[in-house]
Amino acid sequence: MPVTALLAYGAFGMPLAMAALPLYVHLPKFYGDHLGVDLALLGGVLLALRLADGVIDPLLGVLSDRGGPRKRWLALAAPLLAFGMVALFLPVPRGEAGLVIWLAAALAVVYFAFSLATINHNAWGAELSADPVERTRITAVREGLALCGVVVAAVLPSFLGGDDGGLGRFAILFAGFTLVCVAITLRLTPSGAPPAVAHGTHARWRDLIARPLGDALFRKLLVVFMLNGIAAAIPATLVLFYIADVLGAESRQGLFLTLYFISGAAGMPVWVRLSARIGKPQAWLAAMGIAIAAFIWASRLAAGDTTAFAVICVLSGLALGADLALPPSLLADVIGRRGRMEGTGSHFGLWTLATKLNLALAAGIALPLLEALGYKPGGRDPVALTALAIVYAFVPCVLKLGAGAALLWFLPTALSRSWR
Repeated sequence: MPVTALLAYGAFGMPLAMAALPLYVHLPKFYGDHLGVDLALLGGVLLALRLADGVIDPLLGVLSDRGGPRKRWLALAAPLLAFGMVALFLPVPRGEAGLVIWLAAALAVVYFAFSLATINHNAWGAELSADPVERTRITAVREGLALCGVVVAAVLPSFLGGDDGGLGRFAILFAGFTLVCVAITLRLTPSGAPPAVAHGTHARWRDLIARPLGDALFRKLLVVFMLNGIAAAIPATLVLFYIADVLGAESRQGLFLTLYFISGAAGMPVWVRLSARIGKPQAWLAAMGIAIAAFIWASRLAAGDTTAFAVICVLSGLALGADLALPPSLLADVIGRRGRMEGTGSHFGLWTLATKLNLALAAGIALPLLEALGYKPGGRDPVALTALAIVYAFVPCVLKLGAGAALLWFLPTALSRSWR
C-alpha cells in the first residue's frame, strides 16, 4: 500500500484514541465533581454501562461480519460517536435525575459507536492485505497515529479550560475532527480487500461466535495477549501514584507520559523492520525483554531519580510500540493462515473484549493488592512505598515472563518462523 493509503486508513485511529481518555479519566470527575452527581449513583451507572459495553463486543463482531463491507459500519459509527461525545460533555439537564438519565443514554450511544468503530476499523486493517509484512505496517501506522491522538487528548481539554467548559469545547472539536478523519479514511483507503475475504453475510450467529473460540491457535494467542496486556495495564493504572509518591515528581507527570507515548509511536518502524527480519513472535519477545529490564530498573528508583525514570519511560514506550503493532498483525495471520479471512469481525470482537478485560483485571489486581500491603496515596511510609514499587514494577515483570513463556510454548516454531 502507498504511504498515503496507509495514512488514510490510520487517520481514523486518532479520534478513536482521543475518545478513550476523556471517557475513562475525565468523565467521572466531570459528572461527580463539576456537575454534582452523587458518586455512588455515578459509580453504579458507569459500572453497569461498562459491563454491558464489554458483553456486546463479541455480538458487534458477529453483526459486523454479517453486515457486509467495513466501510458501511464506519460510516454509521463515526457520526454516532461524534454526536454522543458532544451530548456527553454538553449535557442539557441540570437536575441530578435528569443528568443521570442523560449520562446513561449518551454514554450508551458512545460505547456502542466506539466499539462498533474499533472492531470494524481493526478488522478492515487485517483484511487490507494478505501479506504478513504489510499487515504489520498497517497496524503500526494505525497504532502510531492512535498514540498521537492519545497525546492530543491528554493535553487539549486542560488547554481549553478543563472542567469549566474545556471538555465541552473539546467534544465539539472532537466531533468535527472525527467526521473529517472518517471521511479521509473512507475516501482514500483502498476498498479492494483480498478476494479471500468472507464477510459471512448469510452465516448463522452461532457459527460466527463459535469459529474463533473453536480455533486452538486463536485461543493460545489470546492467552499470550491477555497476560501481556495485564502486565502493561498495571503500570498504566499505578504510574501516577508511582511518580507522585516514589519519585516525588508529581509536577513532571505530563512530561513522563508524553515521553512514553512519543517513544511508542517512534518505535513502530523499528518493530516493523525487526519483525520482517526475525519474525513477529520473536520481535514481540524482544520487546517483552526490554520492558522487563526497564521495570526491574524502575523498582530500584528512589525520590529524585527523575532522569533515570525518563530513560525508563523511553524504553518502556518502545516496548509499548511492539505491544500495539505486533499482536493485531499476528491475529490477522492466525485468521488468514489457511488462505481465507473468515469471521474477522468475530475474532476482533473477542479481541476488543479481551482488551477491556485487561484494564479491568489490572485495576482489580493492583489496587486491592496495594491496599493489602498498606499503601495509601500520599503516604510516606517506606514499607508502603516499597510495596508500591513492587506492585508497579515486579508484578508486571512476572506477568511478562509468563506471556513470553506462553508465546514460546503455545505458538508452533515452524509457523512462527513464517510470520514475517
